Amino acid sequence: MNRGTDGEPGRMLLIVGFVLAALNLRPALAGVSPLLSDIMGDLGLNAAAGGAITTVMVVCLGLLAPLAPALAGRIGLDRTLLVGLLILAAGVAVRSVDGLVALYGGAALAGTAIAIMNVAMPAIVKQHFPSRVGPYTAVYVSCLVAGAAGASAVMVPLAREFGWRAAAASAAVLAIVAAVLWTPQALRRPPATYGKGGRRPYRTLLGSRMTWFVMAFMGLQSLTFYIMLAWLPTIFQDAGLPADQAGYLLGLTNLAQIAATLTVPVHAGGAPSQVPHVVGAAALTIAGYAGVLLAPATLPWLWMIILGVGQGASIALALLIIALRAPDPASVTALSAVAQSSGYVLAAVGPLLFGLLHQLSGDWTLPLLAGLGACALQLLFGCLAGRPAPAPAG
Repeated sequence: MNRGTDGEPGRMLLIVGFVLAALNLRPALAGVSPLLSDIMGDLGLNAAAGGAITTVMVVCLGLLAPLAPALAGRIGLDRTLLVGLLILAAGVAVRSVDGLVALYGGAALAGTAIAIMNVAMPAIVKQHFPSRVGPYTAVYVSCLVAGAAGASAVMVPLAREFGWRAAAASAAVLAIVAAVLWTPQALRRPPATYGKGGRRPYRTLLGSRMTWFVMAFMGLQSLTFYIMLAWLPTIFQDAGLPADQAGYLLGLTNLAQIAATLTVPVHAGGAPSQVPHVVGAAALTIAGYAGVLLAPATLPWLWMIILGVGQGASIALALLIIALRAPDPASVTALSAVAQSSGYVLAAVGPLLFGLLHQLSGDWTLPLLAGLGACALQLLFGCLAGRPAPAPAG
Protein backbone atom coordinates (compact mmCIF):
# COMPACT_ATOMS: atom_id res chain seq x y z
CA MET A 1 0.00 0.00 0.00
CA ASN A 2 1.22 3.47 -0.82
CA ARG A 3 2.30 5.21 2.38
CA GLY A 4 0.70 8.56 1.55
CA THR A 5 -2.78 7.59 2.73
CA ASP A 6 -2.66 9.08 6.26
CA GLY A 7 -3.77 6.00 8.16
CA GLU A 8 -6.99 4.02 8.05
CA PRO A 9 -9.41 6.82 6.99
CA GLY A 10 -7.12 7.84 4.14
CA ARG A 11 -6.67 4.21 3.08
CA MET A 12 -10.44 3.64 2.99
CA LEU A 13 -10.99 6.85 1.02
CA LEU A 14 -8.32 5.74 -1.46
CA ILE A 15 -10.02 2.36 -1.96
CA VAL A 16 -13.53 3.84 -2.27
CA GLY A 17 -12.31 6.42 -4.78
CA PHE A 18 -10.47 3.71 -6.72
CA VAL A 19 -13.60 1.52 -6.87
CA LEU A 20 -15.83 4.40 -7.99
CA ALA A 21 -13.32 5.43 -10.64
CA ALA A 22 -13.29 1.85 -11.96
CA LEU A 23 -17.09 1.80 -12.11
CA ASN A 24 -16.87 4.76 -14.53
CA LEU A 25 -14.78 2.96 -17.14
CA ARG A 26 -17.73 1.63 -19.20
CA PRO A 27 -21.18 3.17 -18.44
CA ALA A 28 -20.71 6.04 -20.92
CA LEU A 29 -19.90 3.47 -23.61
CA ALA A 30 -22.24 0.61 -22.70
CA GLY A 31 -25.17 2.95 -22.07
CA VAL A 32 -25.43 4.07 -25.70
CA SER A 33 -26.66 0.82 -27.23
CA PRO A 34 -29.90 0.50 -25.19
CA LEU A 35 -30.80 4.11 -26.09
CA LEU A 36 -29.78 3.97 -29.73
CA SER A 37 -33.26 3.61 -31.23
CA ASP A 38 -34.51 6.61 -29.19
CA ILE A 39 -31.48 8.69 -30.18
CA MET A 40 -31.86 7.83 -33.87
CA GLY A 41 -35.58 8.51 -33.84
CA ASP A 42 -35.23 11.86 -32.09
CA LEU A 43 -32.37 13.14 -34.25
CA GLY A 44 -33.37 11.48 -37.53
CA LEU A 45 -30.21 9.41 -37.80
CA ASN A 46 -29.79 6.36 -40.03
CA ALA A 47 -28.18 3.15 -38.77
CA ALA A 48 -24.68 4.14 -39.85
CA ALA A 49 -24.90 7.54 -38.15
CA GLY A 50 -26.29 5.94 -35.00
CA GLY A 51 -23.54 3.32 -34.89
CA ALA A 52 -20.96 6.07 -35.36
CA ILE A 53 -21.66 7.33 -31.82
CA THR A 54 -20.08 4.22 -30.34
CA THR A 55 -17.47 3.99 -33.10
CA VAL A 56 -16.23 7.50 -32.29
CA MET A 57 -15.74 6.51 -28.66
CA VAL A 58 -13.97 3.21 -29.39
CA VAL A 59 -11.64 4.87 -31.90
CA CYS A 60 -10.76 7.47 -29.26
CA LEU A 61 -9.99 4.66 -26.81
CA GLY A 62 -7.35 3.45 -29.23
CA LEU A 63 -5.90 6.58 -30.77
CA LEU A 64 -5.81 8.77 -27.65
CA ALA A 65 -4.48 6.28 -25.10
CA PRO A 66 -0.96 7.86 -25.35
CA LEU A 67 -2.35 11.01 -23.73
CA ALA A 68 -2.26 9.29 -20.34
CA PRO A 69 1.54 8.83 -20.05
CA ALA A 70 2.07 12.43 -21.16
CA LEU A 71 -0.33 13.72 -18.53
CA ALA A 72 0.97 11.43 -15.80
CA GLY A 73 4.54 12.53 -16.47
CA ARG A 74 3.54 16.15 -15.86
CA ILE A 75 0.97 16.01 -13.08
CA GLY A 76 1.19 12.49 -11.62
CA LEU A 77 -1.08 9.47 -11.93
CA ASP A 78 -3.63 10.47 -9.30
CA ARG A 79 -4.26 13.85 -10.90
CA THR A 80 -4.38 12.24 -14.33
CA LEU A 81 -7.20 9.97 -13.15
CA LEU A 82 -9.03 13.00 -11.74
CA VAL A 83 -8.67 14.84 -15.06
CA GLY A 84 -10.10 11.78 -16.80
CA LEU A 85 -13.14 11.72 -14.50
CA LEU A 86 -13.81 15.43 -15.04
CA ILE A 87 -13.49 15.17 -18.83
CA LEU A 88 -15.79 12.14 -18.73
CA ALA A 89 -18.49 14.05 -16.83
CA ALA A 90 -18.20 16.96 -19.28
CA GLY A 91 -18.28 14.71 -22.34
CA VAL A 92 -21.35 12.76 -21.17
CA ALA A 93 -23.16 16.02 -20.37
CA VAL A 94 -22.29 17.59 -23.75
CA ARG A 95 -23.31 14.41 -25.59
CA SER A 96 -26.82 14.74 -24.12
CA VAL A 97 -27.32 18.33 -25.33
CA ASP A 98 -29.37 18.98 -28.48
CA GLY A 99 -27.55 18.91 -31.82
CA LEU A 100 -25.31 16.57 -33.79
CA VAL A 101 -22.14 18.53 -33.03
CA ALA A 102 -22.78 18.11 -29.32
CA LEU A 103 -23.68 14.43 -29.76
CA TYR A 104 -20.49 13.45 -31.58
CA GLY A 105 -18.25 16.00 -29.87
CA GLY A 106 -19.42 14.81 -26.46
CA ALA A 107 -18.89 11.20 -27.52
CA ALA A 108 -15.32 12.06 -28.53
CA LEU A 109 -14.71 13.80 -25.19
CA ALA A 110 -16.09 10.82 -23.28
CA GLY A 111 -13.97 8.43 -25.35
CA THR A 112 -10.89 10.55 -24.65
CA ALA A 113 -11.59 10.43 -20.91
CA ILE A 114 -12.06 6.66 -20.90
CA ALA A 115 -8.84 6.24 -22.91
CA ILE A 116 -6.93 8.20 -20.25
CA MET A 117 -8.52 6.29 -17.39
CA ASN A 118 -8.07 2.88 -19.06
CA VAL A 119 -4.33 3.46 -19.28
CA ALA A 120 -3.99 5.00 -15.83
CA MET A 121 -5.75 2.27 -13.85
CA PRO A 122 -3.10 -0.50 -14.11
CA ALA A 123 -0.45 2.03 -13.08
CA ILE A 124 -2.64 3.23 -10.18
CA VAL A 125 -2.71 -0.39 -9.00
CA LYS A 126 1.07 -0.66 -9.33
CA GLN A 127 1.61 2.63 -7.48
CA HIS A 128 -0.81 2.27 -4.58
CA PHE A 129 -1.03 -1.52 -4.16
CA PRO A 130 2.37 -2.85 -5.32
CA SER A 131 2.24 -5.96 -3.12
CA ARG A 132 -1.37 -6.79 -4.08
CA VAL A 133 -1.45 -6.24 -7.82
CA GLY A 134 -3.55 -9.37 -8.45
CA PRO A 135 -6.37 -8.67 -5.96
CA TYR A 136 -6.73 -5.01 -6.88
CA THR A 137 -6.64 -5.80 -10.58
CA ALA A 138 -9.51 -8.17 -9.84
CA VAL A 139 -11.37 -5.37 -8.06
CA TYR A 140 -11.09 -2.81 -10.82
CA VAL A 141 -11.71 -5.16 -13.75
CA SER A 142 -14.79 -6.53 -11.96
CA CYS A 143 -15.99 -2.96 -11.43
CA LEU A 144 -15.38 -2.28 -15.14
CA VAL A 145 -17.61 -5.22 -16.13
CA ALA A 146 -20.22 -4.45 -13.46
CA GLY A 147 -20.38 -0.81 -14.55
CA ALA A 148 -21.09 -1.88 -18.13
CA ALA A 149 -23.76 -4.35 -17.05
CA GLY A 150 -25.39 -1.84 -14.70
CA ALA A 151 -25.53 0.89 -17.34
CA SER A 152 -27.06 -1.49 -19.87
CA ALA A 153 -29.75 -2.46 -17.34
CA VAL A 154 -30.83 0.99 -16.14
CA MET A 155 -30.75 3.10 -19.30
CA VAL A 156 -34.10 1.97 -20.77
CA PRO A 157 -36.10 2.41 -17.51
CA LEU A 158 -34.51 5.84 -17.02
CA ALA A 159 -35.31 6.83 -20.60
CA ARG A 160 -38.94 5.77 -20.20
CA GLU A 161 -39.26 7.92 -17.09
CA PHE A 162 -37.16 10.96 -17.99
CA GLY A 163 -36.27 10.74 -21.70
CA TRP A 164 -33.11 9.52 -23.41
CA ARG A 165 -31.14 12.71 -22.84
CA ALA A 166 -31.52 12.54 -19.07
CA ALA A 167 -30.79 8.80 -19.10
CA ALA A 168 -27.62 9.29 -21.15
CA ALA A 169 -26.53 12.19 -18.93
CA SER A 170 -26.94 10.10 -15.78
CA ALA A 171 -23.50 8.60 -16.31
CA ALA A 172 -22.05 12.03 -15.58
CA VAL A 173 -23.41 11.86 -12.02
CA LEU A 174 -21.35 8.77 -11.25
CA ALA A 175 -18.25 10.43 -12.71
CA ILE A 176 -18.76 13.55 -10.59
CA VAL A 177 -19.21 11.51 -7.41
CA ALA A 178 -16.04 9.58 -8.17
CA ALA A 179 -14.15 12.81 -8.90
CA VAL A 180 -15.23 14.33 -5.60
CA LEU A 181 -14.06 11.30 -3.63
CA TRP A 182 -10.81 11.00 -5.61
CA THR A 183 -9.94 14.71 -5.24
CA PRO A 184 -8.28 14.37 -1.77
CA GLN A 185 -5.96 11.72 -3.21
CA ALA A 186 -5.28 13.77 -6.34
CA LEU A 187 -4.42 16.91 -4.36
CA ARG A 188 -1.62 15.18 -2.54
CA ARG A 189 1.86 15.82 -3.80
CA PRO A 190 2.60 13.59 -6.81
CA PRO A 191 4.61 10.60 -5.59
CA ALA A 192 8.34 10.90 -6.10
CA THR A 193 8.46 7.29 -7.24
CA TYR A 194 6.50 8.02 -10.44
CA GLY A 195 8.84 8.30 -13.38
CA LYS A 196 11.89 7.21 -11.40
CA GLY A 197 14.64 6.52 -13.86
CA GLY A 198 13.39 9.10 -16.36
CA ARG A 199 10.86 8.95 -19.14
CA ARG A 200 9.99 5.74 -20.88
CA PRO A 201 10.57 6.54 -24.57
CA TYR A 202 8.31 4.62 -26.90
CA ARG A 203 11.23 3.75 -29.17
CA THR A 204 12.83 1.79 -26.34
CA LEU A 205 9.54 0.26 -25.27
CA LEU A 206 8.71 -0.88 -28.79
CA GLY A 207 12.19 -2.40 -29.10
CA SER A 208 11.21 -5.15 -26.66
CA ARG A 209 9.63 -8.35 -27.92
CA MET A 210 7.66 -8.59 -24.68
CA THR A 211 5.96 -5.28 -25.46
CA TRP A 212 4.79 -6.63 -28.81
CA PHE A 213 3.57 -9.86 -27.21
CA VAL A 214 1.55 -7.88 -24.66
CA MET A 215 0.18 -5.58 -27.38
CA ALA A 216 -0.88 -8.53 -29.53
CA PHE A 217 -2.54 -10.32 -26.62
CA MET A 218 -4.42 -7.20 -25.53
CA GLY A 219 -5.51 -6.47 -29.09
CA LEU A 220 -6.66 -9.97 -29.94
CA GLN A 221 -8.65 -10.52 -26.77
CA SER A 222 -10.31 -7.12 -27.37
CA LEU A 223 -11.07 -8.17 -30.95
CA THR A 224 -12.66 -11.49 -29.98
CA PHE A 225 -14.68 -9.77 -27.23
CA TYR A 226 -16.09 -6.91 -29.30
CA ILE A 227 -17.01 -9.22 -32.18
CA MET A 228 -19.32 -11.17 -29.91
CA LEU A 229 -20.59 -8.06 -28.15
CA ALA A 230 -21.66 -6.60 -31.49
CA TRP A 231 -23.07 -9.69 -33.22
CA LEU A 232 -24.21 -12.31 -30.69
CA PRO A 233 -27.87 -11.24 -30.53
CA THR A 234 -28.11 -11.22 -34.32
CA ILE A 235 -26.48 -14.66 -34.58
CA PHE A 236 -28.95 -16.09 -32.06
CA GLN A 237 -31.93 -14.50 -33.79
CA ASP A 238 -30.83 -15.93 -37.13
CA ALA A 239 -30.65 -19.33 -35.41
CA GLY A 240 -34.32 -19.00 -34.51
CA LEU A 241 -34.24 -17.60 -30.98
CA PRO A 242 -36.58 -14.70 -30.11
CA ALA A 243 -35.06 -11.22 -29.81
CA ASP A 244 -35.67 -10.90 -26.08
CA GLN A 245 -33.99 -14.24 -25.38
CA ALA A 246 -31.02 -13.22 -27.53
CA GLY A 247 -30.67 -10.07 -25.44
CA TYR A 248 -30.87 -12.03 -22.19
CA LEU A 249 -28.16 -14.39 -23.40
CA LEU A 250 -25.84 -11.46 -24.08
CA GLY A 251 -26.54 -10.23 -20.56
CA LEU A 252 -25.75 -13.69 -19.20
CA THR A 253 -22.32 -13.76 -20.80
CA ASN A 254 -21.58 -10.32 -19.33
CA LEU A 255 -22.56 -11.55 -15.85
CA ALA A 256 -20.39 -14.64 -16.25
CA GLN A 257 -17.41 -12.37 -16.89
CA ILE A 258 -17.66 -10.97 -13.37
CA ALA A 259 -17.02 -14.40 -11.82
CA ALA A 260 -13.78 -14.65 -13.79
CA THR A 261 -12.60 -11.08 -13.22
CA LEU A 262 -13.07 -11.46 -9.46
CA THR A 263 -11.05 -14.66 -9.15
CA VAL A 264 -8.53 -15.11 -11.96
CA PRO A 265 -6.25 -12.09 -11.25
CA VAL A 266 -6.03 -13.00 -7.56
CA HIS A 267 -4.71 -16.46 -8.38
CA ALA A 268 -2.71 -15.54 -11.46
CA GLY A 269 -1.13 -12.50 -9.81
CA GLY A 270 0.66 -14.68 -7.27
CA ALA A 271 1.90 -17.20 -9.84
CA PRO A 272 5.38 -17.00 -11.40
CA SER A 273 3.86 -17.51 -14.85
CA GLN A 274 0.43 -16.61 -16.19
CA VAL A 275 0.65 -19.07 -19.09
CA PRO A 276 -1.61 -21.75 -17.53
CA HIS A 277 -4.28 -19.12 -16.87
CA VAL A 278 -3.98 -17.76 -20.42
CA VAL A 279 -4.41 -21.27 -21.81
CA GLY A 280 -7.49 -21.90 -19.69
CA ALA A 281 -9.07 -18.56 -20.62
CA ALA A 282 -8.42 -19.07 -24.34
CA ALA A 283 -9.72 -22.65 -24.21
CA LEU A 284 -13.00 -21.48 -22.68
CA THR A 285 -13.32 -18.65 -25.23
CA ILE A 286 -12.70 -21.09 -28.08
CA ALA A 287 -15.27 -23.50 -26.63
CA GLY A 288 -17.83 -20.68 -26.44
CA TYR A 289 -17.18 -19.67 -30.05
CA ALA A 290 -17.41 -23.31 -31.15
CA GLY A 291 -20.72 -23.78 -29.35
CA VAL A 292 -22.18 -20.71 -31.07
CA LEU A 293 -20.88 -21.99 -34.43
CA LEU A 294 -22.03 -25.61 -34.15
CA ALA A 295 -25.19 -25.48 -32.04
CA PRO A 296 -26.33 -21.89 -31.34
CA ALA A 297 -29.90 -22.89 -30.48
CA THR A 298 -28.88 -25.91 -28.36
CA LEU A 299 -28.03 -25.07 -24.74
CA PRO A 300 -27.18 -21.46 -25.67
CA TRP A 301 -27.05 -20.51 -21.98
CA LEU A 302 -24.18 -22.96 -21.51
CA TRP A 303 -22.18 -21.47 -24.39
CA MET A 304 -22.72 -18.00 -22.94
CA ILE A 305 -21.49 -18.96 -19.49
CA ILE A 306 -18.40 -20.65 -20.96
CA LEU A 307 -17.74 -17.73 -23.29
CA GLY A 308 -18.26 -15.16 -20.53
CA VAL A 309 -15.86 -16.84 -18.13
CA GLY A 310 -13.26 -17.16 -20.88
CA GLN A 311 -13.57 -13.56 -22.02
CA GLY A 312 -13.68 -12.17 -18.49
CA ALA A 313 -10.54 -14.09 -17.61
CA SER A 314 -8.85 -12.90 -20.81
CA ILE A 315 -9.34 -9.16 -20.22
CA ALA A 316 -8.37 -9.55 -16.57
CA LEU A 317 -5.18 -11.39 -17.54
CA ALA A 318 -4.29 -8.84 -20.22
CA LEU A 319 -4.53 -5.96 -17.72
CA LEU A 320 -2.79 -7.95 -14.99
CA ILE A 321 0.13 -8.82 -17.29
CA ILE A 322 0.55 -5.13 -18.15
CA ALA A 323 0.92 -4.33 -14.45
CA LEU A 324 3.20 -7.29 -13.72
CA ARG A 325 5.59 -7.03 -16.65
CA ALA A 326 6.59 -3.39 -16.10
CA PRO A 327 8.85 -2.54 -13.11
CA ASP A 328 7.31 0.76 -11.92
CA PRO A 329 4.22 2.96 -12.39
CA ALA A 330 5.77 5.03 -15.21
CA SER A 331 6.64 1.91 -17.17
CA VAL A 332 3.19 0.45 -16.51
CA THR A 333 1.57 3.63 -17.86
CA ALA A 334 3.64 3.54 -21.04
CA LEU A 335 3.10 -0.19 -21.61
CA SER A 336 -0.61 0.20 -20.86
CA ALA A 337 -0.83 3.03 -23.42
CA VAL A 338 0.73 1.12 -26.30
CA ALA A 339 -1.11 -2.11 -25.48
CA GLN A 340 -4.54 -0.54 -25.10
CA SER A 341 -4.05 1.73 -28.10
CA SER A 342 -3.46 -1.26 -30.36
CA GLY A 343 -6.20 -3.22 -28.61
CA TYR A 344 -8.98 -0.73 -29.19
CA VAL A 345 -7.96 0.02 -32.76
CA LEU A 346 -8.35 -3.70 -33.46
CA ALA A 347 -11.59 -3.76 -31.47
CA ALA A 348 -13.00 -0.95 -33.61
CA VAL A 349 -12.42 -2.79 -36.90
CA GLY A 350 -13.23 -6.32 -35.68
CA PRO A 351 -17.05 -6.15 -35.76
CA LEU A 352 -16.91 -4.41 -39.15
CA LEU A 353 -14.77 -7.17 -40.69
CA PHE A 354 -16.93 -9.85 -39.04
CA GLY A 355 -20.04 -8.30 -40.57
CA LEU A 356 -18.34 -8.04 -43.96
CA LEU A 357 -17.51 -11.75 -43.89
CA HIS A 358 -21.14 -12.50 -43.09
CA GLN A 359 -22.29 -10.33 -45.98
CA LEU A 360 -19.91 -12.03 -48.41
CA SER A 361 -20.64 -15.60 -47.29
CA GLY A 362 -24.35 -15.31 -46.53
CA ASP A 363 -24.19 -17.10 -43.17
CA TRP A 364 -22.24 -17.08 -39.89
CA THR A 365 -19.93 -20.04 -40.51
CA LEU A 366 -17.06 -18.17 -42.15
CA PRO A 367 -17.13 -15.23 -39.71
CA LEU A 368 -17.14 -17.55 -36.68
CA LEU A 369 -14.31 -19.63 -38.15
CA ALA A 370 -12.35 -16.39 -38.58
CA GLY A 371 -13.18 -15.57 -34.95
CA LEU A 372 -11.84 -18.96 -33.89
CA GLY A 373 -8.65 -18.18 -35.81
CA ALA A 374 -8.33 -14.94 -33.85
CA CYS A 375 -8.85 -16.91 -30.62
CA ALA A 376 -5.98 -19.22 -31.61
CA LEU A 377 -3.71 -16.21 -32.16
CA GLN A 378 -4.87 -14.83 -28.81
CA LEU A 379 -3.75 -18.08 -27.20
CA LEU A 380 -0.36 -17.95 -28.91
CA PHE A 381 0.49 -14.37 -27.98
CA GLY A 382 -1.06 -14.74 -24.55
CA CYS A 383 1.35 -17.59 -23.82
CA LEU A 384 4.28 -15.48 -24.99
CA ALA A 385 3.15 -12.50 -22.89
CA GLY A 386 2.35 -14.67 -19.89
CA ARG A 387 5.90 -15.89 -19.44
CA PRO A 388 7.75 -14.32 -16.46
CA ALA A 389 9.93 -12.01 -18.54
CA PRO A 390 10.37 -8.30 -17.64
CA ALA A 391 9.25 -5.51 -19.92
CA PRO A 392 11.88 -2.87 -20.73
CA ALA A 393 12.52 -0.25 -18.08
CA GLY A 394 13.43 2.38 -20.66
